[in-house]
Amino acid sequence: MSTQPKLIRFNQNVLSKYQIYNSIFMTLPFDTITKTGALLPLFHETCKKGFEAGENPTTIVNDFFKKYQARRSEKSQIDLLFRFIQYIERQVVLFDAIEDAAFPVVNNMDGIGTLRSLKESASAENKLATLQKYLQKFKVRIVLTAHPTQFYPGSVLGIITDLTEAVKENDLLKINDLLAQLGKTPFFKHEKPTPYDEAVSLIWYLENVFYKSFGMIYDYIQQNIFDGKHIDNNIINIGFWPGGDRDGNPFVTPEITLKVADRLHRTVIKNYHRDIRMLRRKLTFQGVEDRIVAIERELYKIITNKKSKLTIDFFKNELTEIKGLIIAKHQSLYVDEVNSLLNKIHLFGFHFANLDIRQDSRKHAQFFDDMVNVLIKSGSKIFPKNYHELSEKEHIQILSKVEGSVDLSLIKDEETLKALQTMRAIKTIQDNNGELAANRYIISNNQTTLHVMQLFAMLKLVAFHDKLTVDIGPLFETITDLENAPAVMGQLYANPEYATHLKSRGNKQTIMLGFSDGTKDGGYLMANWAIYKAKENLTTVSRQHGITVIFFDGRGGPPARGGGKTHNFYASLGPTIEDDEVQLTVQGQTISSNFGTLESSQYNLEQLISSGIYNSLSDKDLRMHPDNRSVMDDLSKLSYEAYKNFKAHPKFIPYLEHMSTLKYYAKTNIGSRPSKRGKAEGLVFEDLRAIPFVGSWSQLKQNVPGFFGVGTALKHYEDTNQFDKAQLLFQTSDFFKTLIENSMMSLSKSFFDLTKYMSEDPEYGGFWNVIYNEYQTSKRLLLKLTDYKELMEEEPAGKASIAVRESIVLPLLTIQQYALKKIQELEKNGITSGEEIEIYQKMVTRSLFGNINASRNSA
Repeated sequence: MSTQPKLIRFNQNVLSKYQIYNSIFMTLPFDTITKTGALLPLFHETCKKGFEAGENPTTIVNDFFKKYQARRSEKSQIDLLFRFIQYIERQVVLFDAIEDAAFPVVNNMDGIGTLRSLKESASAENKLATLQKYLQKFKVRIVLTAHPTQFYPGSVLGIITDLTEAVKENDLLKINDLLAQLGKTPFFKHEKPTPYDEAVSLIWYLENVFYKSFGMIYDYIQQNIFDGKHIDNNIINIGFWPGGDRDGNPFVTPEITLKVADRLHRTVIKNYHRDIRMLRRKLTFQGVEDRIVAIERELYKIITNKKSKLTIDFFKNELTEIKGLIIAKHQSLYVDEVNSLLNKIHLFGFHFANLDIRQDSRKHAQFFDDMVNVLIKSGSKIFPKNYHELSEKEHIQILSKVEGSVDLSLIKDEETLKALQTMRAIKTIQDNNGELAANRYIISNNQTTLHVMQLFAMLKLVAFHDKLTVDIGPLFETITDLENAPAVMGQLYANPEYATHLKSRGNKQTIMLGFSDGTKDGGYLMANWAIYKAKENLTTVSRQHGITVIFFDGRGGPPARGGGKTHNFYASLGPTIEDDEVQLTVQGQTISSNFGTLESSQYNLEQLISSGIYNSLSDKDLRMHPDNRSVMDDLSKLSYEAYKNFKAHPKFIPYLEHMSTLKYYAKTNIGSRPSKRGKAEGLVFEDLRAIPFVGSWSQLKQNVPGFFGVGTALKHYEDTNQFDKAQLLFQTSDFFKTLIENSMMSLSKSFFDLTKYMSEDPEYGGFWNVIYNEYQTSKRLLLKLTDYKELMEEEPAGKASIAVRESIVLPLLTIQQYALKKIQELEKNGITSGEEIEIYQKMVTRSLFGNINASRNSA
């Protein structure tokens, strides 16, 4: 039977089911306000028709109460709006669960980009040997971060999981109970989570999803591509930031880092213990059963905090011998299960995930200077007394050859001490759980060679006296830093001592590139093009020095932060960019939406693996033609100028501060870290974190970082009769095509009717019109560029999903704008505190939850 088109599969398996189950949900009597479920559809219709008629949110809300609930008191009206917020949050959860349940039906699990498709096409083209050779060195690492973009508490995630299973089984009774439970379960947290809480939340995905999906993928590759032979390369692994990422998060301590590493260790042991128990029931053979029982006993000791002599090597060797016995004496009965567990041990070791440490270069400079001052004062000969008077070049020479040990009891500054103790914690974790447990240190905001060498020296002096078993990864974020990156790395590679260190690390250098802060700094087109060029230049300089560069992409969920269809990005890179590894950060609801279920995790991981390998197997020359490069360069510069002027607008910061939800992000209690880096009282652009920055534009349904400047750049080409050059670029460059299609996603999620009332604001009307005009220009010219009739024409199912989600939250957005307008009116009248303003502030904060969750990738 032929497969239905994806849009029809979506409509049948997601949309239809949502309409049925939502009608059940709307009749559930779980609140104290009468008829909430009956009134919400009326409010939704009022919002829809109101915006179509050009009305503002305040008028829409007032008209609703006038028409349907005229007798309600003001307090009762506010209570009803809060109830609407609660209902809509839960409608989003319901839609998530239904979409997750339908994932393997809506998406072709054996289609293009999957491992089966990759293997079949390689076999058909006689390239299986090439595929095997590439898989011997290729790796994908997804790095889970605690960046606060996920609003669901653990209890709600549990309900989503159960609801997804019930929807799969069409169990109406169970669905009814879970919807009722959902109605009574709080969605918000009264207190911020600790960094350890965040780590525990994400370890749930490792334990319940990645352990299984990674294992299944690796088993498939081994059995179907390598004919059952052992593969030295682990191909896929997990990075982990919660408990190690100290950048701007003063609440991460060395103790928490050690505690998280221990939790990761115990969790993977727990998973091994579960598998061994299942094997014990099957491997009841002579000469095998006793050995399995002995392993189980040792694993149980570790779980229960008792002393065990079990090592990773013994565990692997014992299982390998058991496998040999089963093949030799027991007709290979259950050998696949034993082999699958061996594969998991190969993937996860005793560490489960690679815990990264991250800190800002400015902080390192502060800690380093403090450490040097203390050592000089104590009479230590490690640094010369005139160290601070020397040049940067002399500093680098000294740091390259530094030897000795720092007595941490001399360090009195608390921040410096914690930073140095964290470096010592890395060594402790390696000793306990193996080197892979924590062997990478990321330097945020890296600008110079000295920044790398300061960390290089501190690590050696504090913990790694004999051999430095840590990879140092500079993170380049701003447009200027991206341009300077090749010179910085060239200087490092030319340093004999650093080169020796790299040789001991397999001549590999990790370099992280920040999409989020790059976009915030340079706008959408310039950030992506600057990163592309930086990757090319860094590849060139690394190859010249015999170094394989590993690019680690700091991506967020939305296109504005390097997200969107990420596998398309990797499939579009040509031979001028090193691609032995694909590494990227995954965070918040991108974790739950892309990797939250076994099917979605397997599918998206396979897409990433295939996209990375595509370049090597494809005969298509993906390198950008010189004419195309020239156009891309020009478009990004024009876009950058437009974005720079926009940022320099005198109303840019005030607009974000007074007309958006920016200041409310800190009140949501979803993340442990502060919402901005600096301590300045006022709003400083440089201190703004990318998440609340992008998120605030998303809440306004304006999505500025995902398109601003694109329209202006294309208009220049239209005005100068060169538009055919831009069209040729779109038709012949996969990289540019991906950029444009992701920008279309940002435009699709924009809804300017929501904030149209701002166009008449005496203070911000002009600024709002600047944004709206750029949106109109971008939309018109992207359609002209692509020859599409509507945005996201090439992805109808994705467009349909967005449309449903946007429809669900329309009343929520209306309530949020209504509350913001009320706050603005009160503040204009000099009221900045008191019960009334606090109620509306709470309404804004509470409405953030559903809006963010509904977006899946936050814009």
